[in-house]
Amino acid sequence: MISKLNLFLIKPSKYDDDGYVIRYWKGVLPSNTLACLYGLSEDVRRRKVLGKDIQWNIQAIDETIQKVPISKIVTLSKRKNSKTIVCLVGVQSNQFPRARDLAFMFREAKIDVLIGGFHVSGVLATFGKLSEEILSLQNAGVTVVAGEAEGRLEAILNDAMKGSLKPIYNFLDSPPNLTEAPMPEIPKNLLNRYAVGRFATIDCGRGCPFQCSFCTVINVQGNLMRFRAVDSILNLIRLNFYQHKISDYFFTDDNFSRNKNWEAIFDGLIQLRDKESIPVSFMIQVDTLSHRIPNFADKASRAGCSQVFIGMESLNEQNLKAAGKRQNKVADFKNLIETYHHKNIATHLAYIIGFPFDSLLSVKNDMKYLEAELAAEQASFFMLTPLPGSMDYQKFVSCNTAVDADLNNFDTFHETFRHSQMKPRDWTQAYNEAWRSFYGIHNMKRILKNTLLENYWSVFLKFIWCKNAVQVEGGHPMLHGFIRLKNRCERRSIYPIVSRWHYFKQRAADVWRTLAGWKDLALEMEEVWLATRHRNPLEEKVLLEFEKIHKKVTEWRGLRISELQNLYRQAALNLAKSSSLRFGSSIRIPSRFQLWIKKWDVFSDSLTFTRSPMSYFWSDVRTCFKKGKLHKIHLDQVVFTTYRECVFFIRFIFSLIKPVFSSW
Repeated sequence: MISKLNLFLIKPSKYDDDGYVIRYWKGVLPSNTLACLYGLSEDVRRRKVLGKDIQWNIQAIDETIQKVPISKIVTLSKRKNSKTIVCLVGVQSNQFPRARDLAFMFREAKIDVLIGGFHVSGVLATFGKLSEEILSLQNAGVTVVAGEAEGRLEAILNDAMKGSLKPIYNFLDSPPNLTEAPMPEIPKNLLNRYAVGRFATIDCGRGCPFQCSFCTVINVQGNLMRFRAVDSILNLIRLNFYQHKISDYFFTDDNFSRNKNWEAIFDGLIQLRDKESIPVSFMIQVDTLSHRIPNFADKASRAGCSQVFIGMESLNEQNLKAAGKRQNKVADFKNLIETYHHKNIATHLAYIIGFPFDSLLSVKNDMKYLEAELAAEQASFFMLTPLPGSMDYQKFVSCNTAVDADLNNFDTFHETFRHSQMKPRDWTQAYNEAWRSFYGIHNMKRILKNTLLENYWSVFLKFIWCKNAVQVEGGHPMLHGFIRLKNRCERRSIYPIVSRWHYFKQRAADVWRTLAGWKDLALEMEEVWLATRHRNPLEEKVLLEFEKIHKKVTEWRGLRISELQNLYRQAALNLAKSSSLRFGSSIRIPSRFQLWIKKWDVFSDSLTFTRSPMSYFWSDVRTCFKKGKLHKIHLDQVVFTTYRECVFFIRFIFSLIKPVFSSW
């Protein structure tokens, strides 16, 4: 007689290029699939349909931020009168190799294992039969679940309790009605494990009416859209706020603007904000026609929308046509973005590299237009990938097109097939250059200078998030978090477990590269902050004086630190003469003495808006040191520049502290 059910809902991570599990101290986006399955499991438990006396132990594990306690799960499975079930949920194609290794580990201990998600559902939706990698799991006794679990989980768990699990449960032909389905629930152990604290996801609807060839949603969740009840969504948001202080959301609908209830949801959120003082803020995914929907942008802004993620995909009309993205019109993109900007909503563009008409040159030209003309605050870049479940995948298989055999690379930032216009590695080069260009110092400065003050730190922190993932971690912002956690023994089964000494040296090198990357990132972001930060009236006046003098200098970048200091002194003295700076109400301080105080006061206002002169100074010092010309290094300038570096960096860090901790 079973008296206790141990149900483990595990969202697997993926392996890095060296075969180690990717896991971080702070993650990026909570898994909505995990929240949905947790909510469904809690609903079955509360209704006691598996037995009134059964004790439940439901644990949700997001492997991107948690270590899967394999030994603990195996130990629990051996206890008398208990049943242990492991569900590998929301498994995408790039996560399948990791999910496969986990499944085999649990099956060796004779634990019931179920696997679901977009990979198994996509394969079945495309061809109606299992592929070899899925069959290998099924042959090992793993149960395959295709489709959505609403209204079905109860029956599956009942079969498991009776020891009669089927090899496969296929619900793709009958998508569930979401109107009365249990809502996603946030596992308490995951509340503060992500970079944005007290953050949650909700799918208000599923499906998409469009026919994009690279998309898996239309085949797995269907073209016929289904929606949750508006009252259920609003009640959940209200409950999350009062129970967990959650007010920030990502509505994960693939296309929220096609949710028939969008206006009712926005009206409800406006009521929550205005009448109940619940400070709801959210981001949504929309199509490129959404700005034409009457009142959509206006009500989104009033409801608390902070950002829209737009599937722009390409700036080439031929590419858009080839991808079945006929609703996208390049000529209307600027108007699209401006519409949201007028409502104080930030825009985040999705751009795919690898369409048939892409080349190194065309992508580079697209980046120039994207940065200079479209003026979006954020962009994410992806490499075209024929994911199982998409029409691209079906076409590739039908035409026997060679694709990468390693599913671990199907993460949208690896080359997975031979591109017709770009040589191997050129495609990756175009992808990497797109990230470097958009998140380069020049473009970040341009964006922040045109960003409203109330949105400044939100955009700034998103820059750090993206640059950390791409520049430091060498991955994608949608996957990589902050502070990598690594385990020697958590390695892909096809790789050997290296010795402790070898791993120590490897890990030490990784940590050193990460620290160096953080140093470079910090200095870059300090440079951006110096140029774009909010300045008080005094600084603005001094900068105007400085600009008058600066016009006389023919080559700004050639200035040495001593020359720059002289310009500062002259600008400040001119200002002192005209504005009669005072310290106190009756004591007048000589201008030169005021300048001396200001020069060495750590908490004084700074005229500096770039690190360039300091960088040039240190470059000169290194050159003199290498050439043995130590007599040319002036100690007083070294001390002064070091002091200024420390002052600026401390002020920069303190400026960051408030928005970072408030988001946690």
